[in-house]
Amino acid sequence: MTARRHQNRFLASPARPRILAIVAFVVISLLASALPTIALEAGDRAPAFAAPALGGKGMVELGRYRGKVVYLDFWASWCAPCLTAIPEIEKMRKEFPSRDFQILAVNLDQSERKALRFLKKHPIGYPSASDPKGSLPGQYGVETMPTSYLIDRDGVIRYVHRGFQRGDSAKLRHEIRALLEAK
Repeated sequence: MTARRHQNRFLASPARPRILAIVAFVVISLLASALPTIALEAGDRAPAFAAPALGGKGMVELGRYRGKVVYLDFWASWCAPCLTAIPEIEKMRKEFPSRDFQILAVNLDQSERKALRFLKKHPIGYPSASDPKGSLPGQYGVETMPTSYLIDRDGVIRYVHRGFQRGDSAKLRHEIRALLEAK
């Protein structure tokens, strides 16, 4: 059979629309996944999420804390600046009143065991979600580790902090106080 006959049979085939739809879907999916994420900035609404808690104890849900100022921190055990940030974030948790302020974390380790081992050495008193597939950083446009978002009582991002160095907590405390006072 000639190539022309094969082409004509395909063009007349009842499966043709389904095959073309599948091909179009695959191409669009590949293109969409290749597009760069857009990093969220101050003034953007924080995407709602619910993710399994690290250690398997329930869910961590951003919407549960509406009405509070939320400090959302993306971290991982392999992130050297996270080692500096986490003790400082824990100090902030103790410093600000829990009725008005909440810290949430999202761990990006592919191995939950590594994340839990890290937290055993550096304990925290705030919830941390487990996101080994990295879907939440894509929603927020996280470009560097750690990245934190200070979210107001209405769910709007008011400050974005990328990276972490000693001394950064003074700026963070200033931003948190300003939001807490803006009742």
